[in-house]
Amino acid sequence: MTAIQDTAPHTDHAHDDHHHDHPSWLAHHFDDAEQQYDSGKLGMWLFLVTEVLFFSGMFCAYALYRNRNPEVFEFCSAFLNEKLGAINTGVLLFSSLTMAWAVRASQLRQHTLLVGMLAATLACAAMFLGVKAVEYSHKWELGLLPGKFYVAQLGGHHGDPKGYLETLCVVPMILTVLSALYYVYSWVVNSTFHKQVAGPLLVTGLCFFVGVFLGQTLEAEAADSHGGEHAEHHMVQGHVDHASHDHAAAEHTEHPADGAAAMPVVVASAGEDVKVMKEQLATPDADVNQKSMAGLFFSIYYCMTGVHAIHILGGMAVITWLIVKAARHEFHEQYFGPVDNVGLYWHLVDFIWIYLFPLLYLIT
Repeated sequence: MTAIQDTAPHTDHAHDDHHHDHPSWLAHHFDDAEQQYDSGKLGMWLFLVTEVLFFSGMFCAYALYRNRNPEVFEFCSAFLNEKLGAINTGVLLFSSLTMAWAVRASQLRQHTLLVGMLAATLACAAMFLGVKAVEYSHKWELGLLPGKFYVAQLGGHHGDPKGYLETLCVVPMILTVLSALYYVYSWVVNSTFHKQVAGPLLVTGLCFFVGVFLGQTLEAEAADSHGGEHAEHHMVQGHVDHASHDHAAAEHTEHPADGAAAMPVVVASAGEDVKVMKEQLATPDADVNQKSMAGLFFSIYYCMTGVHAIHILGGMAVITWLIVKAARHEFHEQYFGPVDNVGLYWHLVDFIWIYLFPLLYLIT
């Protein structure tokens, strides 16, 4: 009993010394920086494995339905603007470069460069979402909706494209205005920390609208190029009169031979540019444009690209957190794990899009 009483004060003193020597950036349950870094990296890799499994399910569904309905996927992919998809691919690839550069800057205590690279990554993500907002609003205009909501129009628009786009831009507009006010405040109080946080947020908001402008410009060019692969068009709804098909086919295309690949063509009908398949012209009863067929493709499209966009938003939230910590000069050669782990996540998000782009936009 006496021995226990004698050793108790010594144990408490040792614990206090250990707690006193523990740096603030090192979690209390880790012994050193290396153990904390390795544990964080292992946890991130396990999380990324679950993400790969999650997306693998959607890729398997895509492969299954495309194998069963290749003509539907080829028909519907003609309504995706591969120029916008290619631009978004380039933007995400560049963001991977800036994210990797940010990891290196965090190791070298280059705090200003770190903030700049994180801001560039955030801006690229916002531009990606801006382009995607234009893509979504354009498809909603044409009634290219998932599943039973698929109501592609032959004459007139399904809705007001500006109305759809304006709705998607409401939240980004509010966040951009708040970022601008925060940026003005940072100059009023003359705070370097607030400037380094507010500046990237404001640039991010503006880059979203740069993406919107870029997307609208390319969609307008596609709409003006009648007969082009991405001309402004309306899909055929239901059955079309057999005589009209024969007349259109005689003027604009020849019936494909049996076994020939179905290719999209533009057919003039009642003053409208209607994009249909040669197979539809030859077979008026073809159902590739029905809810159960084309609606299936757009269900997969919105599911895969929508979940990917959610991951982009999640990454943007975490990168914003990194910017705040970087502005406080918290990262150094012993503590850069958060930047490295977020970088791994971001590379996975970019990698998934590299697969989505050709699978959805470049179907032939």
